[in-house]
Amino acid sequence: MNTKILLGTAAILLTASTTSFAADVVMEAPPAPPVAVEAPATFSWAGAYVGAEGGYGWGDGDVDGFGSGDFDGGRLGGFVGYNFDVGSNVILGVEGNLDYDWNSDSVAGADFETGLNGGIRGRVGYAVDRALLFAAGGWTATDAKLDTGAGEDSKMMNGWTIGGGVDYAFTDNMFGRVEYRYNDYGDKDIGGTNVDFTQHVVNVGLGVKF
Repeated sequence: MNTKILLGTAAILLTASTTSFAADVVMEAPPAPPVAVEAPATFSWAGAYVGAEGGYGWGDGDVDGFGSGDFDGGRLGGFVGYNFDVGSNVILGVEGNLDYDWNSDSVAGADFETGLNGGIRGRVGYAVDRALLFAAGGWTATDAKLDTGAGEDSKMMNGWTIGGGVDYAFTDNMFGRVEYRYNDYGDKDIGGTNVDFTQHVVNVGLGVKF
């Protein structure tokens, strides 16, 4: 009888011990490794780009001996450039443009107009994620034509340009632009008449970044 009691007690103790050990194994199982989360890629303005632009120009011309006039009209063209990221959100770059202005006016019987124009500018900007605030300045030139009634002539007028604007990236490769430029083409003797021409321009553009 005593032997049966001892055997029963030993079986109970063994079962309890096994159950406790199994519980300890479950409780002490190592936690699952954390899932690695990839950090989102930071947008960069560095690299080459190309785009198309259109807008409006307000021109002021002074034709010697005839007077002054407003030479306003629409414009259409394109631009190409390259940006360098120099750190601390500062972007440096160089850009060229080629546009055509539809503007003409008559001053006391003299017809003056400008058409094909272009320029090369240095740029400095500050990037705020996908927005790039920039200023730009450099050289510009335009083809000018003057008809005084006594004769017609055309010359290339050279000057300087300065302005600024904002580029905004809609995707990693496509961006929009709004900018202002002031163009001073200086003065030029065209067909024996001195002409002075300046222009205010507002452009809206769409570009592709590579």
